[in-house]
Amino acid sequence: MSHKIAILGASGYTGAELIRLIATHPTFEIVALSGDRKAGQPMSSVYPHLRHLDLPDLVTIEDIDFSGVDLAFCALPHATSQAVIRDLPKDLKVVDLSADFRLRDPEAYARWYGGAHQALDQQAEAVYGLTEFYREEIRAARLVAGTGCNAATGQFALRPLIAAGVIDLDRIVMDLKAAASGAGRSLKEHLLFSELFENVKGYSMGGTHRHLGEFDQEFSAIAGREVRVQFTPHLIPATRGILLTNYVSGDPEAIHAALTAAYAEEVFIRVLPMGEVPQMKDVRASNFCHIGVVGDRIDGRATVVAVLDNLTKGSAGQAVQNANLMLGVEETAGLMAAPVFP
Repeated sequence: MSHKIAILGASGYTGAELIRLIATHPTFEIVALSGDRKAGQPMSSVYPHLRHLDLPDLVTIEDIDFSGVDLAFCALPHATSQAVIRDLPKDLKVVDLSADFRLRDPEAYARWYGGAHQALDQQAEAVYGLTEFYREEIRAARLVAGTGCNAATGQFALRPLIAAGVIDLDRIVMDLKAAASGAGRSLKEHLLFSELFENVKGYSMGGTHRHLGEFDQEFSAIAGREVRVQFTPHLIPATRGILLTNYVSGDPEAIHAALTAAYAEEVFIRVLPMGEVPQMKDVRASNFCHIGVVGDRIDGRATVVAVLDNLTKGSAGQAVQNANLMLGVEETAGLMAAPVFP
């Protein structure tokens, strides 16, 4: 059985990543691609690495006939998806890759994103797209809100520990290193080669990063009380990948045991043997997340390191994983390619 797929915002990095993954998917067929600024162009001129694929040309969203589309991936910039999704056919399944539907509380959305939400009905029905923890809700959903890539990395590392009660909730410090593709494809001065190469710099420091809204929402819900983490992201001179180092208080063996038990049946989340630490290249261009635990010289403290590819498991791969569930397809379809190494 074939499922007809549209990708809105196909000219961005996540749009291109969706195409790369769907190219080997057993049932997904891309029938429409939008890219308003590049409408009328073939994908081969926007992304030459996709020229071997038989793809439709880019068009505007208004030019797409959704009557034959089973599911649309919305890979548009933040704050633009809500208006677009609000006006899509009400029976169309949608996986949104932006931040527009991640936060359940409209006041929290306004606080973190600087303006009132423009599609409150759709926000109310959206299911948070962290697949391993919302699997059954996603199966029944019409609209799934993909997580932030940083937020996904942190939740894979910490959700099981909060749920198991094996760490001090008031002493969580998260130090994240993120590659440049997480900032998108648009021109930005701080992403110029001469600015980024041979450089590492913090950004959105002091509790201002928007993915903290997701940590606040999800961690507090698990704990049944307010949880506020200390989180500092850094931009590194790499194309893709995230490495998150979490400093926590708790017994290292109990922490490792909680993670191992939580992910024992999960295909895409791999907990390493105690004391082993993952690296970004272990998961490059794949839908896998690796997690390692190391005990500290100070009793009762541990370091939990998680890595994933921000464009795949942190975004487009997660989106395909969710779409598989929504369309009744094997969850791993199109996603089992090994990481690219070196």
